Amino acid sequence: MGPKIVLITGANTGIGFQVVRALCNSEQTYSIIVGGRSPAKVQNAISAIQSEFPKSQSQLVPLQIDLESDDSIKRAYEDINAKFGRLDALVNNAGALFDAQANTTMTERQMWAKTWDVNVTGTHLLTSALMPLLLRSSDPRLLFITSGAARLAGTDDLRLPINRSPPAGWPKPAGMTATAYRSAKTGLNMVLREWGRILKNDGVKVWGISPGFLATGLVGTTPDEMKKNGAEDADVAGPFIRSVLEGTRDGDVGRVIRREGLQEW
Repeated sequence: MGPKIVLITGANTGIGFQVVRALCNSEQTYSIIVGGRSPAKVQNAISAIQSEFPKSQSQLVPLQIDLESDDSIKRAYEDINAKFGRLDALVNNAGALFDAQANTTMTERQMWAKTWDVNVTGTHLLTSALMPLLLRSSDPRLLFITSGAARLAGTDDLRLPINRSPPAGWPKPAGMTATAYRSAKTGLNMVLREWGRILKNDGVKVWGISPGFLATGLVGTTPDEMKKNGAEDADVAGPFIRSVLEGTRDGDVGRVIRREGLQEW
């Protein structure tokens, strides 16, 4: 059968980068498609990981992919089909938070549209485009990286700063909210549930992955600044997601999972 073929989007940085590292450090061998918008950044990530794991038998393959571009998604399918003819796992990791850019670098409407396009629409369209390749696998796996901030059940947990109400007055201080991002990730949870329903009779295992509050730079601050607010090192995500790809969490198919247990909806 040969190495399993895994595509990770947003793989040149953050959680995606950590998943590539973890797979290269696995006892199993993979063909890892390292997806990202910038070919230069993808290549830099590949070079860094190859230097870190020079004895890894896994293959790293660059892929330019922009979730906001239908043409880019089409080319991604054509590229993977030509090189491999199938896909064993898709890790939908690419995502972004734009809330702080509303009324600065873009209008509020543009910010909302972009947030949903990247985090939900583009992710869904890529999944749909690559489905013929996944269905050629003997053990297809589909992972969506979601967030603890997407939980409807957890919005009353005031231990989390994101759930606390800002002072009275309008407009509210910048940086006090991530409404667009949170709602998009909640929407993504329904998308993954729908994919689980749609693919139930096709043998595709589907999960949502809630990696925890990690120092990734997602919120526009440095990882060190995030750690001061309680974030963990992003490298804990790699072994967790690798374990899902390697079968450890097969009993939790169809759910959003954490490193320990399940996440409420």
